[in-house]
Amino acid sequence: MSAPIFIIGTERSGSNLLRLILDAHPNIVVPHPPHVMRYFGPLEAGYGDLAEPARFGALVADVLALVASHIHPWPWVPSAEAVLAAAPERSLFGVYLGLHDVVRGHAGKARWGCKSTFMVDHVDLVRAARPDARFLWLMRDARDVAASARESVFSSFAPAFSARLWSEQQAKALAAEAGGGVLRVPYESLVAEPEAQVRRICEFLEEEFDPAMLRWFEGEEATKSASLSESWKNTATPMQTSRLARYRKDLSPEDIAVVEEIAGPMLVALDYALDLPPRPTPTGLAARLRELRWSLSDEWSRLRVEWRSLWKDKNVRRRWRREWLMTTIRWRLVLRGR
Repeated sequence: MSAPIFIIGTERSGSNLLRLILDAHPNIVVPHPPHVMRYFGPLEAGYGDLAEPARFGALVADVLALVASHIHPWPWVPSAEAVLAAAPERSLFGVYLGLHDVVRGHAGKARWGCKSTFMVDHVDLVRAARPDARFLWLMRDARDVAASARESVFSSFAPAFSARLWSEQQAKALAAEAGGGVLRVPYESLVAEPEAQVRRICEFLEEEFDPAMLRWFEGEEATKSASLSESWKNTATPMQTSRLARYRKDLSPEDIAVVEEIAGPMLVALDYALDLPPRPTPTGLAARLRELRWSLSDEWSRLRVEWRSLWKDKNVRRRWRREWLMTTIRWRLVLRGR
């Protein structure tokens, strides 16, 4: 079986955990994602006609620069020549596919996976190029996602903003499910009954279950991940049922009410029970003031978490370098367009 595997859904849903479980399989490699499609999707048109070798080569070089500055360093970065040769088409998605196929060959494994949950935005593109692709829809309670996101340097911090993104991305995953080739993987079930769920995933992927998948936390990748960022510190530990329903401890009653107000319909659609009765949504001035309060809270939390990251995360400078790289690329494309 060589069909690629995509973990889709929302960040802070356990995608690092599922990545490591899959990567522990002898047939599957799942590198930590540099989020190529997320960063370059809005920029692709700026490169012009990618049928021109120079323009396509510039795109490949920039994508590899992103990989080289990745916040979870790859032990090996493919050459531009290898990616150019492996890309099945002259497009950003072609570069993405070529990059992963080169990584697969280097790892000596039969198939590759991608845990960039943002690929939920590109399901149709994936299916057009790889009809055999398999999607693992990793679901987690929106309230727990919001609780986790508040302390992660990679997410929006205000629970309301987390709830909005969660609702939008679950809706996209739900639509993708209708097209087939999608398996729902509830985070809660994965943590509560890991062997049963991993066996279920293997059956869906048409792969033999391997016991090493349940010892993902012993691997070098897990240790490396946990050492790089406070946000990934749990990747080198066994399943923790204490992470389930953490929102009841970590979110205030008001935060829970806001998340349920925004994400409630989708929570119910995905069989999550609500804790609180529905309440009216503010309108007019009250709604605008509430949005302002959320934005200020989000910015304050960002500053607080950035400060913590500065002292606790080994990859903080790599993260800043990545932002500088992408800013430089954006401006270069804008100036070239003039």
